[in-house]
Amino acid sequence: MKLIHLSDIHLTTPGGTIGGRNPRLNFERALTHILRDHHDAELMVITGDLSDWGDLDDYRWLKNQLDAFPIPVRLCIGNHDRRDVFLSVFPELRDDDGLVQGVFDTAAGRCLLLDTNEPETHAGRYCDTRKAWLAQRLTEHPGPFLLFMHHNPMPTHLGPMDQIRLLDDAEFRQIVGRHRDRIRHIFFGHCHLPLAGSVAGVPATSLRGTNHASYPLFSERRFLSASDLPESYGVVFFGGDYVTVHMVEFGYSGPIRTEGSTEYKDWNRENMVR
Repeated sequence: MKLIHLSDIHLTTPGGTIGGRNPRLNFERALTHILRDHHDAELMVITGDLSDWGDLDDYRWLKNQLDAFPIPVRLCIGNHDRRDVFLSVFPELRDDDGLVQGVFDTAAGRCLLLDTNEPETHAGRYCDTRKAWLAQRLTEHPGPFLLFMHHNPMPTHLGPMDQIRLLDDAEFRQIVGRHRDRIRHIFFGHCHLPLAGSVAGVPATSLRGTNHASYPLFSERRFLSASDLPESYGVVFFGGDYVTVHMVEFGYSGPIRTEGSTEYKDWNRENMVR
């Protein structure tokens, strides 16, 4: 099975830019790139920060784009999103508690889409209501499970970033730990960085967004760091006993060389000397 993971698309008004980049244009470029190389994906998930300011027009524009997209899509919300405005456009994603949480079954496992949004803060929260929802979903089905969320559920050790992490991360990891044998992978966004690690023994990965990129500047103690690294999306392959995760830098505009091209004509496979 193949799955596409996008995050932090940060849609803005038409023509608006963030860091000199146009989020709507870059999102369209990502969709075009995905359909060119990965039209056979079973599912695409976007893990939050769908709109940069939680604007109604951004969600309406996104819905129009996704309605015309041939791959099934599921959404999480992030700290830049406004839950009430989002749900006015995507009411089918509201759960019984008024949160943006849901379930989607795939060949690789049952996807659980989590809501870590907390109004008036960029940090994430996972309150008792959400913890109970997750615990129930993990108990009522044999799995395996794939978890999708916006905020990072473990520290990055980048000071400014960890101030806006999932603040209930220890409690969240306790729930994950009780079911770790049936959770195949956790996907998250928020950090705008390629990250890999584990959460209570469960592998977890993140990636850059489709527009602006961060940089892991460990010497900076106060402010988040930005860079001009390429826009990206993720491609995930699932086998019976493995998961392979790629970050595809579709925004890269430099040369890409392949074996057999002029630059590689002197390659000697026998002695590995050029």
